[in-house]
Amino acid sequence: MSTVSRHFVLAAGGTGGHLTPAFALAQELERRGHRVALITDARGAAIPGKPDFLESHVLPAGRFTGNPLGWPPALAAVWQGRSLARRLYRRFAPSAVVGFGGYPALPALLAASAAGVPAVIHEQNAVLGRVNRLLAGRVDAIATAYPQVRRLPAGAAAKVHLIGNPVRAGVLALRQEPYPVPEAGGPLRLLVTGGSQGARVLSQVVPEGLALLPAAVKARLRVTQQCRPEDLDSVRARYAAEGIEAELASFFEDMAARLAGTHLFIGRAGASTIAELTAVGRPAILVPLPIATDDHQTVNAREMAQAGAARAIAQPAFTPAELARQLAEWAAEPEALIAAAHAARQCGRPDAARDLADLVEGFGGAPIQDVIRVKPTPAAKPSRAAVGARAARSAPGTGEGR
Repeated sequence: MSTVSRHFVLAAGGTGGHLTPAFALAQELERRGHRVALITDARGAAIPGKPDFLESHVLPAGRFTGNPLGWPPALAAVWQGRSLARRLYRRFAPSAVVGFGGYPALPALLAASAAGVPAVIHEQNAVLGRVNRLLAGRVDAIATAYPQVRRLPAGAAAKVHLIGNPVRAGVLALRQEPYPVPEAGGPLRLLVTGGSQGARVLSQVVPEGLALLPAAVKARLRVTQQCRPEDLDSVRARYAAEGIEAELASFFEDMAARLAGTHLFIGRAGASTIAELTAVGRPAILVPLPIATDDHQTVNAREMAQAGAARAIAQPAFTPAELARQLAEWAAEPEALIAAAHAARQCGRPDAARDLADLVEGFGGAPIQDVIRVKPTPAAKPSRAAVGARAARSAPGTGEGR
C-alpha cells in the first residue's frame, strides 16, 4: 500500500497554551510522514519545546485592543500577514491550515480562506477565543477540547468535533503509570504552579495556608512551587520558618517528572494545565485567573470540579484559611485523593493528537509536489468519509452566544 506525504500549516499565537497543542499535532503529522510548517509571532518562534523539524515563519499580526486608535495599524498588519501567508501557501501548497488561536492565526486563516485551502481551528478552552470566534464561520471544522463550548456562533455546531487538547509526549507517557498513592503518615507531595510566569497570589496564599496546618501535616509536606523570581526569597524564607520542605524555582524544565510524583496540584486552570492533569490523572485545587478573557478559566475548571476531580476556588475566596481547610481534608482522607485522581483520569482525552491528525488529514488532497512513500501497512488508510464519520461520532460542543 502507498502512503501520501502531504503538507500542513499550523498557525498559533506565541503562548504555551496555543503552541503546546500545535507542537503535539506537528509531531503526530510528522510521524505519519507529512511535512509541517508553523506560522507564529516572534515570541512563538523562540518558545521552548518547538520540534526541530518544524520550520517557523514569523508574520505580522495586529493586536486589537479596546482603543479604536490602534485598529488601523492592526488591520494593516493583518493584511500584510495575510499577503505573506498567501505567498507561503503558493510555495508550500498545504492540504490544510490549522489555527490554534491567538492573533497570528488570524492572517494565516484569512489567507487560507482567500486561497481556497481547507481550514480547521482548534479551541483549547471551554469558551471560544476571540480570533477563533471571528473565524468560526469561515473554517471547515472546529475541534474542541470540551463537550460544551461557550461563544460558539449559531449554526456552527455541525462543524464541531470533540477532540480534546493535545499534550506533550513526556506528560502523556505518565498515563501508563498508576497514581502514586500517599501512604498513611508518609510524604504528601504538592505541585504548585501558576503558568509560565508564576502567579503572585499563589506565592502569597499557599505558604500562609500551609503554615496554618497542624504540625503533623506540615511535617509530611513536600512542596514543589514555581514562583516569580522576585518572590523566591520571601517564599523560601516562609517555608523555612515553618519547617516545610520545599523546592522553589521560577521555571522547571522537567515538569513531567515532577508531575509524576505529585499527589495534589494547586494552580491556575489554563487549558494546557487541565489537559495535562486529566491526561495523567491528578487531583487539583484550581484557582482560575480572574482576568482571563471571558473568564474562560472558570469555565475550564468546571468539568473537573463537577466530576469530583478538583476543587475550584475563585481567587477572592482563595485565602490561607480556606486553603488550609481544603488541604486538611485531603490529607486526612487518602481515599478521597485516590478517587479524585481516578475522576481526573476519566476526564482525560489522551488520544487528542491522534484524533486531531485524523480530522486534519480528512481535508484536501495531495499537492503536486508531494512525494509518494511506499511502505507496507496493515490496512488501507481510511477514506475522508470514514474519517469524517469517526469524528462525527464524537459528542459535539454546544453554542452559547452572548
